[in-house]
Amino acid sequence: MSKIKVGINGFGRIGRLAFRVAQERADIQVVAINDLIDVDYMAYMLKYDSTHGLFKGTVEVKDGHLIVNGNQIRVTAEKSPASLKWGEVGADYVIESTGIFLTKDSAQGHIDAGAKKVIMSAPSKDDTRCLSWVSTKDLILLTWFSFPMLLVPPTVLRLSQRFLNDNWGIEEGLMTTVHAMTATQKTVDGPSAKDWRGGRGAGQNIIPSSTGAAKAGVYLLLTLRFVHKMKEASETTMKGVLGYTEDAVVSNDFLGDPRTSSLMPKQSFLGYDNEWGYSNKVVDC
Repeated sequence: MSKIKVGINGFGRIGRLAFRVAQERADIQVVAINDLIDVDYMAYMLKYDSTHGLFKGTVEVKDGHLIVNGNQIRVTAEKSPASLKWGEVGADYVIESTGIFLTKDSAQGHIDAGAKKVIMSAPSKDDTRCLSWVSTKDLILLTWFSFPMLLVPPTVLRLSQRFLNDNWGIEEGLMTTVHAMTATQKTVDGPSAKDWRGGRGAGQNIIPSSTGAAKAGVYLLLTLRFVHKMKEASETTMKGVLGYTEDAVVSNDFLGDPRTSSLMPKQSFLGYDNEWGYSNKVVDC
């Protein structure tokens, strides 16, 4: 089976995690990485990650190249996409994850350098619509919601919103207030007289709770029928994309979850790993 050859421009959080995801896919091969950091530091940042742990594989540097699991990867430090010569390494797709080249004109440099498609992993400045991705002739614009929505990737909200809208229509939305940790929360996991989730470590988790500010907002009412259909979809047509759990989970419990989002009906919340889940969708794209 021939592999899809991929280049990565920008080896930050999304670039590195997309690389990790690609290593788990038999049909994808990363052939080149471009970033202004030194190749030895690049190897170090790939090996060690405070959130997602050690890289599951071998990483070394040889003659200015990155050698990962025995495969040689070209490393460059070019400032302009047009100078990257993707054609020389056969990179069909380029993940644009610098956060800089976010217009069609600026990303065109990748096409001029030999790439066939460009995947923008940050909000496109050309496209302000609420879409999970927009396919054009040469560019795949993987966009986020352009209006303030707590910086939630559209692949999280759009799937659930579309599912809800297709079945019943949407009249109201849920407002969430993210608050700094308070003195009543636990510094480490321990028993809580309030609720199970309230006993989880405040420094590691965003923990759903009631607040006066939220009560003044609008609510998304989840009917039993909606919950049933979402659960059914998570086990059939959207298995592996949509999750479902009735456990009293908190944000840290979604660490490393590749699914786009998981419904927690008892709390009327959707949970997801903003880095790993999103990076999986970048590679899926």
